[in-house]
Amino acid sequence: MSNRKNIPTETRNIVMVPLGKLKKSPKNVRKMPHTLAEIDALAASIAALGMLQFPIIEPELGPKNKPTGNYLVNAGEGRRLAQLLRVKRREIRKDEPIPCILDTEHNATEISLAENVIRANMHPADEYEAFAELHNEHGMSAEDIAARFGVTAAVVKQRLSLGAVSRTLLDLYRAGEMNLEQLTAFTVTDDHERQEKVWEGLGYGDASRRAILRALTEGQDRRAVFVGVEAYEKAGGIVIRDLFDKKNGYLADAALLNRLVREKLQSVAESVLAEGFKWVEVDAEFDYLRVASMATLDTVERELTVEEQQRLETLQERLEALSNEASEETFAEIERLEQEVAALTDEVFRPEDIARAGAFVVLGQDGEARIERGYLRPEDEQQEGGEGEEGREGEVQAAEAATGTKGLSAALVAELTSHRTAAQRNDLAQAPELALIAVTHALVAKAFYRFDTLSCLGIALNATSLSSAAPGIDDSTAGQAIAARHEAWTARMANEGGALWSFVASLSMDGLMSLPAHCASLSLNAVQRRGDKGLNDEDAPRLIAGLKKQAMAERAEQLLAGRGWLPPLLRPAGKSGNVA
Repeated sequence: MSNRKNIPTETRNIVMVPLGKLKKSPKNVRKMPHTLAEIDALAASIAALGMLQFPIIEPELGPKNKPTGNYLVNAGEGRRLAQLLRVKRREIRKDEPIPCILDTEHNATEISLAENVIRANMHPADEYEAFAELHNEHGMSAEDIAARFGVTAAVVKQRLSLGAVSRTLLDLYRAGEMNLEQLTAFTVTDDHERQEKVWEGLGYGDASRRAILRALTEGQDRRAVFVGVEAYEKAGGIVIRDLFDKKNGYLADAALLNRLVREKLQSVAESVLAEGFKWVEVDAEFDYLRVASMATLDTVERELTVEEQQRLETLQERLEALSNEASEETFAEIERLEQEVAALTDEVFRPEDIARAGAFVVLGQDGEARIERGYLRPEDEQQEGGEGEEGREGEVQAAEAATGTKGLSAALVAELTSHRTAAQRNDLAQAPELALIAVTHALVAKAFYRFDTLSCLGIALNATSLSSAAPGIDDSTAGQAIAARHEAWTARMANEGGALWSFVASLSMDGLMSLPAHCASLSLNAVQRRGDKGLNDEDAPRLIAGLKKQAMAERAEQLLAGRGWLPPLLRPAGKSGNVA
């Protein structure tokens, strides 16, 4: 007995039992049977590496608790079935000796539960490194690795694809600062520098897998739609198939894709230039900030031929008849008739105006070419009032005659109109509904028309582009919803800004609430960037240096908004900076 105590605990209970003597135990807590694939994977692993973990058994007892000669497998039923599968394949004999651990001291149910529950799967990064070593150093294929370790070949390939990811990002994943879904998004490119820049650039914003893919592929979804994957591949481009999302592929050569987009847009621009425009500019993105300061051409009603006029009258009569008996069945026909009427009554530019204006050809959000016509550059706009100083002098005289200010000094005109403005302010304050219309009119003028003189209210609307911080954000669910809402309102408004007041005044109360809400939403800016700890008062002057007075004042107001900052002369005693 003393000799038995000297035998190591981990080896003294190991016994060799013929496979045919091993039976399934009713005490095994795993009631859901192993799948055929799991048994097959175990069999392959045992054949290659042997049984790394021995089944735990106890003697089977018959009547009067006498041993039957068989043994119950309390833990390791999958291994028993795998060995039986090897017998069926004639890899081993039916009575093959199987090493087992004989345990009669512990509760069989507890043993079975402990083996199935108290364990942890390998970290995916560790799996990747282990699989990569077998694949790269030992020449094993994904299928061989999968067969030996009880996983699918797809899982092995996914783990191996992590080899394309930067070591820096893998370390972040191990540290819990990134999840597996985010990490796998970076496998679409092996450019480690780009991967790290994209992760850094996401900051505190949307860092979802979709956002990462969108940033890595530079919003190429609509570009791929515009160019076509077939044309891209024909030009030598490579498509990377995402192992984690087999439905989608990613165009690896962003430079090639951008070139193909520009070339196709240029072909569209040539047809627009043939319409008679003085200039046409091509770009992938529409520059809202640039065109905000540009004037646009006025439109006029198109002159209809006799045949077109007759067609219009017929359409209008048919439309009126259907409108009186509108139903679900007639909606499609009404919509078609309205589109045909709109095509006939659509306003156009004067040919002489087209000759001095231009257009922009850009890539639209739907993956189609977007054409914006009728813009005037500063040098083209100067021609409107006549040629040279004589033309401008004529404009001044006409304006004085129209406003009744001829012969009055500038100071007197300013004083008189100041009194009139004060009276108007007082009246407007006492007419809430009129004030709501005026505020809505001012916001809409800024959001939908590129004029500064449509409203006399000093209301600013600073619409900030988000695409610089998040490329492709216009393709997001929110971005598409905003664009659709904007287009819906645009379709209801007249092309001529002078008709804006009438439109706004005709809106219901719901419209007067929803339209300014949309306009205000365009100016909302809550973008944060990594390392943004707030404005340092000492840095503020640097941010506005070089601006003109008006622009400097407006920028300073934006920078200090909500910070409680006061100039030194207005600060309470003992305060040296921001005042709460």
